[in-house]
Parts: sequence; C-alpha cells; structure tokens
Amino acid sequence: MPLRLDIKRKLVQRSDRVKGVELHPTEPWILANLYSGNVYIWNHMTNCLVKSFEVTELPVRTAKWVLRKLWIICGSDDMFVRVYNYNTTELVKAFEAHTDYIRCISVHPTFPYILTCSDDMLIKLWDWDKGWACTQVFEGHSHYVMQAAFNPKDTNTFASASLDRTIKVWSIGQSSPNFTLEGHEKGVNCVEYFGGGDRPYLISGADDKFVKIWDYQTKSCVQTLEGHAHNVSTVCFHPELPVIISGSEDGTLRIWHSTTYRLENTLNYGLERVWAIGVMKGSNAVSIGYDEGTVMFKIGREDPVASMDSSGKIIWSKHNDIQTVNVKSLPTDYDFHDGDRLPLMVKDLGSCDLYPQSLVHGPNGRFVTACGDGEYIIYTALAWRNKSFGTALDFGWSVDSSEFAVRESPSRIKVFNQFKEKISFRPHFAVEGLFGGFLLGLRSTDFICFYDWAESRVIRRIDVSVRNLWWSDSGEFVAISSESSFFVLKYNAAATLDAFAKDVLDEEGVEDAFELVAEIGESVRTGVWVGDCFIYNNSEWRLNYCVGTEVTTIFHLDRPMYILGYLAAQNRVYLIDKEFNVVSYTLLLSLLEYKTLVLREELEAAEDILPTIPTDQHNTIARFLESRSFVADALRVATDPDYKFDLAVQLGELHIARNLVDEVNPVNAEKKWKLLGELSLSTGDIYLASTCLAACGDLSGQLLLSSAYASPEFLDRISTAAVKKGKHNVAFVCLFLLNKVDSCIDLLCSTGRLPEAAFMARTYAPSKVSDIVALWKNDLARVNKKAAEALADPTEYKNMFPNFDYALQADMLNRKMFNDDGEPPLNNSGFKVAGVDYIAELDAGGTKRLVESAACSDNGVSSKDVDLEPELPTFDLPERNSEGGGALSEDAANEDSQEEVEAS
Repeated sequence: MPLRLDIKRKLVQRSDRVKGVELHPTEPWILANLYSGNVYIWNHMTNCLVKSFEVTELPVRTAKWVLRKLWIICGSDDMFVRVYNYNTTELVKAFEAHTDYIRCISVHPTFPYILTCSDDMLIKLWDWDKGWACTQVFEGHSHYVMQAAFNPKDTNTFASASLDRTIKVWSIGQSSPNFTLEGHEKGVNCVEYFGGGDRPYLISGADDKFVKIWDYQTKSCVQTLEGHAHNVSTVCFHPELPVIISGSEDGTLRIWHSTTYRLENTLNYGLERVWAIGVMKGSNAVSIGYDEGTVMFKIGREDPVASMDSSGKIIWSKHNDIQTVNVKSLPTDYDFHDGDRLPLMVKDLGSCDLYPQSLVHGPNGRFVTACGDGEYIIYTALAWRNKSFGTALDFGWSVDSSEFAVRESPSRIKVFNQFKEKISFRPHFAVEGLFGGFLLGLRSTDFICFYDWAESRVIRRIDVSVRNLWWSDSGEFVAISSESSFFVLKYNAAATLDAFAKDVLDEEGVEDAFELVAEIGESVRTGVWVGDCFIYNNSEWRLNYCVGTEVTTIFHLDRPMYILGYLAAQNRVYLIDKEFNVVSYTLLLSLLEYKTLVLREELEAAEDILPTIPTDQHNTIARFLESRSFVADALRVATDPDYKFDLAVQLGELHIARNLVDEVNPVNAEKKWKLLGELSLSTGDIYLASTCLAACGDLSGQLLLSSAYASPEFLDRISTAAVKKGKHNVAFVCLFLLNKVDSCIDLLCSTGRLPEAAFMARTYAPSKVSDIVALWKNDLARVNKKAAEALADPTEYKNMFPNFDYALQADMLNRKMFNDDGEPPLNNSGFKVAGVDYIAELDAGGTKRLVESAACSDNGVSSKDVDLEPELPTFDLPERNSEGGGALSEDAANEDSQEEVEAS
C-alpha cells in the first residue's frame, strides 16, 4: 500500500533559471542561486523576497548557507568563490578557486572547511580559519566533477559525482580515492548520503535517466530506480521521511519509498527542467529549483508520532526506531514549571517493521498499534513484541481493548475481536478515514457515519467534513473537528437502543442519537477529554479547554506542540513538540469538576468542591460563573478587586463598589470613582455621588451637584480647588453664583481675559472700570497702539456712557450693603446714599435688615425696613381624602380661593 503523503505547496516564485536551492535552518528563508548571476533569499512564510544581490554577470551554479558565520558562499562560472554576510550583504572574501566553472560547494558540518568541485576535474579543500588557504587537492576524475557531499556518519569522508560515469569516495588527508563506484551508463550529475538509520547507503542520479542506491560498505548497487524520461539532475534522501526525491530535466519530481523503492508520487509544476532539491533535517519542507523559478512544499505530517497511556508512559517513533519515556519516573520532589522541558530518561524500546504514521495505545495500555505503509502491527507495550498484524489504511480501537477495526480499502471495513476477524462489511460510500472509540466512525469527504461495534449498524450520519474526532471516557460526549471549527455532541445511548428496539430509523440512522452541545469557531490540532471537559490546542497554538460552551485559555504556546494526555493524579496535561521534548502545564481536576457541576446545575455539589480549589483560581471560577449569569456568586468568589468592582457595578451594589475602590489598582482608581459618581447621581444617592466626585477630582460634576444643592460652602471649596487645578471656567461659575463679583473680575484679569473683565466691571462693578480699562490699554498697546488709544474710560468720557453716574451710585450702595462675600455688614454704623441715611441691624428673629432712619430723612418720612434675606413661603399640604384627592371638597376649595382673592 502506498504512503499517505499530504503535499501542501507553500511558495511559488518565478524567476530566471535556478541552479541551486537551500533552506535556512532557523529562519523561514530559501536561498536560490540563479543562472543570471544573482542570489535571492525568499521568505516561504510571507512569499516575499527578503533580499537579493548581484554576484557576477555569469551563472552562479552553487550557493550555501554557513550559519555559524552568518555567511553565504557562492561559486560561479568566473571561477571565483565569493563569501557574503547574509545580514548586511557585505562581501567578506573573494578569491579565484579553479581554472574552470565551479559546479558545487559543500560545507563541512563541524570544521571550517569547504569543498569545491569544478569542470577542471579537481576537488579542492579550503580552510577559512587559515585565511582561505587551499589545504588539499583531490585528483582522480577524468571529466567534470559535478557534485561532492560529506558523509554525515563519518564527516572525514565524502563522495563525488562526475561526468566520467563514476562516483568516488574520498577521505580528507588522503590524495587518492578510497574506492570507485561504477554502474551508470552516462555521466553522473548528483550524489547524496543517507543520513538516517543504520543503512550505509548513498544515492546518485545520471544522464542515463536512472537513480541508483549504493551500499558503500559492500560497494554494490542496491537498487536502480527507473521512470524519468530525461537526465536526472538532482537526488536526495529526505532526512525526516522514508522517501527518496529525484528531479529531472523532464520537468518532473518523483517521490520514491526509501525501503520498498516503489514510486509514491510524481509532481510536475510546469516550470520546465528541475535543477536542484533542498531539504533540511527536522523539517518536512522541500524546496525545488526550476528553469522558471522556485517552489517549496511540505510533504507528509510534521507532528510527532507519539502516544501516551493512562499511566504516563510515552512511546514515540523516530523513523523506524521506537523509544519510550515515563513521566512518573521523575523524582517525587521534582518542581514542575509550566512549559519547561521535562528531564526524562529516554530508552530504546526496539524497532518497527514498518514506517509508522501513527502510534495508538489500546484502552488498557497493554498494546500499542503502529499503522503505516498500508499495514498495521499490534505490539505489546512493555516488551515490544509483535502480537498481530495485517493490512490497514486506518486503525481504530474500541473502548474494549480486545476489539478493533481496520480500513483495508475505501470499500472494505473489518472488525476484530480477540485478534480474530468478527465482521467484514462494505459501507455504501467510499470511506476516507476510520476512527475508533465508543462508536466506530467512518468518514467520507462530506460526512461521517457512526456504527455500533456489535453488529455494525448505522447509528447516525452527520453532515460535516471531519478531520478528527475524540470520544470522552464515558462515551457521553464526542468532539468532532472540521477545517475551521469543532463541534461537541452528546450521545444518547438510551434513545439509540430504544429506537433500535422499536425499529424507528430513517435513512441517516437514529434521529435523537446525538445532540449538539456547542459549536466553537476554532480549528483543533490535538485534543483529549478529561471527564466532561475537552482540552485542545488550536491552529494559533493556544492551549485551551472547553466546558459546555465556555472556552478558557490555559497557555499561549511559543511553538507547535501536540497533546499527549492528562494525568489526574498530578493535575497536569502533557504535550510534545517536533523534537520530542515533553512539557506539561497545570490544570486542576477540581476546577474542571466544579465547572462541570455548575453546567449540570448541581450547585450544592459544586459548592462543596469550592474549598478544595486554590485561591489563585477563584477569579477563573468567577468569570465562569459570570458567563453562566451567576453574577452574585461570582462577586462572592472573585478575589481581584478590579474585577469585583465591575461585578458590584453590574449588580447595582454601589456601596460595595465604593468600598472596593480603595483596593483597586491606583492607576484605575480615578476612572472608577468617576463611574461610581455618575451611577450614584443617576440613582439619586447624592451623598455617595459627592464623595465619589470629590475623590476623582471631577470639578464639573461637583459644580453641578453643589449648584443643585444650593450650598455656598460647597461652592466656595470648589472654586478654591478649581483655581489650584487651573479649571478657571469652573472657578468663575462658582464665584459668580456666590455673588463674588470682584473675585470674578480678578480671576479674569489673572488669566489674561482683560476685555471680559472690563465688560463685567461695566455691568456689575462700575467703580472698578477705570482700573480694568487701564490694564486693558497697557496690554493692547503691546499689539496695536492705535486700538489701545481708541479705548474709552467711562469716567473720562461720560457722554459715551449714559447714566454711568447712576451705575456708580448703585455700585456704591451695593458695596455699603454687602461685603465681598455677599453678606450685609453687621455693625450699626450708618451711611448715606442719595441723601438718605441707612443702618444695618439684626431684628429679633435674627434677620439682617437695612433700616432707613426717618429722623435723618430729608422728607420726614417714617423709617422703613428693607428685608435683605426674605424667607421663602411655606405651604402645608392638605391631607389626602379617602378617594385620593385633597381633604377639601372642590366647592370648599373654590370658596377658599375666592376669599383669598377678596383679601388680596
């Protein structure tokens, strides 16, 4: 059976002929050297050109990264080797290396060496630590040397390919080749070593259209791959997948299985001839150089093939090698830190007879299934012994460890019990995938159909394009992931059995078999159920958990990670990355149980669990309760003062909120005081409003409150505070309401508002007009002298200001009657205005009065009292009669009104 290799194209960029490509080990960059003499660096994540520079006018046939030096080393047809700093594009070194075209440069993985191959039939070794001295020349080929490659398992040796139809293996320090491999009928264009496993292989491609795999220990050809229609220009073993990739001048890229040597796939992007392939250890990416541009795609799955059982034992595969670790092997006093790599002891468990694309523990942890290459093998988890095997594209365990199902083909499903075939059936559709669990799930491209394990009866068809699914341990819930969202369904086993008993079925199974609980707009990468809680990581690499419809983020992951499982005894969820580093994060089981009980409305049971949850998780609980409309309980549970304040405001508990303001972050205190003041005003709580507005320094609000409250003392305090804060508008209004006209004028003058001060003095304090006009003239003269001279002083130009004398007399009387505080003087000293004498005194009731003395009057009129503080009339409301109206009848009320008119 063929490998299931998903190929996703990530970059296509057209350019001149690309002679070489290489992936950067840490950055998302592709280095492309062009026949036109340029070098390009592409970003395969953004599909943009990072930088480019011209090396020469002749073809650049090879270019390589040197990560440890931040270099790009280029070889070109002008026989020069050039070294550039790829950050600054500065030329570091340039020297003539050969007497003919330079075909290839190979960088030593550890030493400061490079090999250069040329059409002058020589291979040269250069040492950049010795000033780029040529330390050795390798002679032996009788035609152009096309490529050289270091052996990753023995970096002291390398192989070279030449158009003399041979492959030679050399050792550094020896002038002659160790041996020569012959078998190609035409010139050899490329050579590459196998870097994984124990096989001592190298691969070559030639103009005879063949790809050959060699055993360099036995010096024999192991396999010849036929299929290309033109010269084979580039070959490689993929460092992460069991595939061989070859490119040809026929424009095709062929992917071969590295163990069975069968052809898995053929790609043709229509960009003419293939010249180069670039791969990198630790990545599934493949970059291709064509006549007309650069392509990059990802092949296969990048997530690690790993599985964890309920006891904490983890098994993973590196190619065909199986390794294991146990998280419970850590010391009991080990201090876990969320996101830190766990120092686990890795043990080699054995090897797998196939290349595993999935590893799945059985429900009881005794068995592990490896599935891949169109086959499955069931191993014992402890000793790694082969228990059973067979043909399978997909494999799925039932909740019973003795039962499993396989998809032999898109049209045949087999169910096994005790490792013996129990049922074989053909679904009515082409099956694209199989899922185990509480029910057997078979998916097509557009829907998934669930079957029972006992008789393979259709339970329900659900029309959704499924990527993966996860069953809860109880079988009550299932999470189904699609391309852009996931669904949580509740399975009703009782309704399903009842429907089968009554034979109440439709074309899609049992209608009431599933109930939609939640639809979440996130794409799930990996997931696991803990009780009724679904833990998952999404496409943005956030680790979340979902209870009902409530989604909570546990952690933002800094790199792609994949969930292995959850250990309730440790309250930790375990994840693994592509490099097989295991990390863990805290997730309290008691917290999950509490939320589950609240969702089930078992509030008393939830309240019993609350004391077992640490205080630092109470805010999380409070937010969950708030989302479920239990706001009062959220206020009781929450510990964060800012959050409690918001909850109290939401509940309308303003006095509780007022007590919380002192505890909140001082940065936010002013905003909260202001909000609380506005809410207090809206509810009519004047005392709380005044406290809050004063605390936040809201002078405008205090002015509104004090003017409505008619408090002179309050207005006076506000005016003083407003002056200090520079809120002159507020201060002016306060002073004006207090009848402090002189203070208003002084405030206008102090703030440079002299014209306004002059007009105010003309209206309310004529005696101060002359002084203000003088100030105004001096100030205006600095800008416009003529305008200043045009200003008229009412005391000098009385003809221009009619009745100004009367205004002065009124101002004098007002100043005699009241001081600057708007109060009449309390002494008995008299004063005369317009020939009439007045004295101020207090009457028996304490009312301040201005008394006109008849004895001093010129016309002999008896004395008159002037009430300076008239009391407001008071009205006694009549009692309401039994009918809701006034105590008096309508006729009586009319009679009283008539008497009042006559009396007046």
